[in-house]
Amino acid sequence: MKTQHTEQIDAQGTLTSDGKPSERPTKVRWTIFAIIFVLVVINLIDRISLSIGMPTIAKEFDLSPTMQGIILSSFFWAYALLQIPGGWLIDKYGPRKIITGSTVFWGVFQTLAAFSTGGLSLLFTRMALGAAEAPLFPAGGKMNSLWLSSKERGRGAVLMDCGGPLGAAIGGIVIAYMLVSLGSWRIVFAIAGVVTIFLGWISWYYLRDNPATHPKVNQAELDTINDDMVNPAQSAEEEVAPKGIGVPVRSLTAILIGRAAWAMTWFGLLTWGPSYLSNARGFDLHTIGNATFIIFMAGAAGSLAGGFLFDLLVKRGMSHIVSLKILLAFSGLITLVSFASLPYLSDPAIAVAVLSIAAFFLMWGSIYWSFPALLAPKSRVGIVGGTMNMAGNTGGILVPILVGLIIEATGGYDSVLVFFACCAGMYVFGTCLIGSKTIKNTGQSINRS
Repeated sequence: MKTQHTEQIDAQGTLTSDGKPSERPTKVRWTIFAIIFVLVVINLIDRISLSIGMPTIAKEFDLSPTMQGIILSSFFWAYALLQIPGGWLIDKYGPRKIITGSTVFWGVFQTLAAFSTGGLSLLFTRMALGAAEAPLFPAGGKMNSLWLSSKERGRGAVLMDCGGPLGAAIGGIVIAYMLVSLGSWRIVFAIAGVVTIFLGWISWYYLRDNPATHPKVNQAELDTINDDMVNPAQSAEEEVAPKGIGVPVRSLTAILIGRAAWAMTWFGLLTWGPSYLSNARGFDLHTIGNATFIIFMAGAAGSLAGGFLFDLLVKRGMSHIVSLKILLAFSGLITLVSFASLPYLSDPAIAVAVLSIAAFFLMWGSIYWSFPALLAPKSRVGIVGGTMNMAGNTGGILVPILVGLIIEATGGYDSVLVFFACCAGMYVFGTCLIGSKTIKNTGQSINRS
C-alpha cells in the first residue's frame, strides 16, 4: 500500500541521489512543434486552395493548360528565390520574428488573391504568397536544432513536415466542399487568409528562440534539450567557426539533388493531382475532394511513420545518417514503382489506392529536415535549411510547367506519370550520395540565468 510520502514523490517525479524528488520535464518543446505543425497545415491549405479551385478559375478566366501551369508554378518563383536570404535572416534575427512576419504576410496575400480579376493578377498574388511563405520551413528546421536533442529530431522534423500532406488532405476536402456550398472561390480564399493572419499573432505570443527564456520551460526540460550537448572546454578542436555554409560540398550537392527530385514528385502530385483525377479519371468536384483527402492523409501518416521509425533505428544503435539514407532510398523506390504502375490501372478506386501508397512512402521524405541539424553547425542551420528548401522549390517551379507542357504535347497523363517515376529515381540517387559525417552540438548547455 502506498504511503502519502510515496504518492507525493510519484506526483512530482523520481527520487534523486540525495533522496529528494526530481522535477519532471515540461513538454513545451512539443507545444512549440504543435504550433509549427498547425502553421504548416494552414500553409498547405492556402497552397492547395488554388489547385482545387483551378478548374473553376480556369473557366472563369479562360486559362490554357500552359497558363494554368505557369500560375501554379509562380508561387515557387519567389518562394525558391528567397530561401537562402530567408535562412540568413533566421540565423540573424531568430525564427520567432521570421515565423510571425511570414504568417501575417502570407495571410494578407491569400486574402488579396480573392480580388483577382484575371490570370496576371492571380499570378502576382501567388508570387507574393510564395515570398511570404518562404521562411517557414527553414525556420522550423532552426527550431529543431534549438529545441530538440538529436534523439528527438526525427520526430520534430516529421511533426513539422507531416503538416504538409495533412494540410493538403484537409484542404482538398474542405476547400472543395466550401467551393460547392459557398459557390465562390473568392470567399473561400478570403476566409483562409483571415484565419492565417490570426495564427501569426499566436506564433508571436508563444514561440521563443531560446528555450531558457520561455516562461513555461523548467530546468528538467532544458536538461533534456541539452542531452547531447558537448562542453567546448572538453572539445576545443570543435570551437573553430565554420567556413562557408558549414557542410561538405559533396553532401550539400547530394542533398540538393535528392531534395529537388523529391519535391518535383511531391509538388507534381500536389499541383496537378486534382486535375489528373478530374480529367484522366473522370472524378467530379466532390469525388476529387474525397480522393485528395484519402491520398494526402496517407501522406501525413507516412510522414509520421518515417520520423518515428527513424528515431527507433537511432535508439537501437544505427547511425543517424545511415538510418536516414536507408529509409529515404526505400521510400523513393516504392514511389517509383507506384507511379510507373498507374498507366496500367483502369479502375479509378485502385488508382487512388496506389496514389495513397505512393504518398505514404513519399512523405518519409519529411525526415530530410533532419539533415541540416545533423550536418551543419547551429550557426548555419538556417541557411543550410534554406538552401535545401530552395533546391526543393526550384523543382516546385519547374514541375507544374513541365507537366502542363507534357499534357499539351501528348494529350494525356501517362507520360506525366512516367516522368514522376523518373523523379523518384533521382530522389533515390541523390540521397545515396549524401556523406555520413555528422557534427557534434557544441556550446554550453542552456540554463536559466
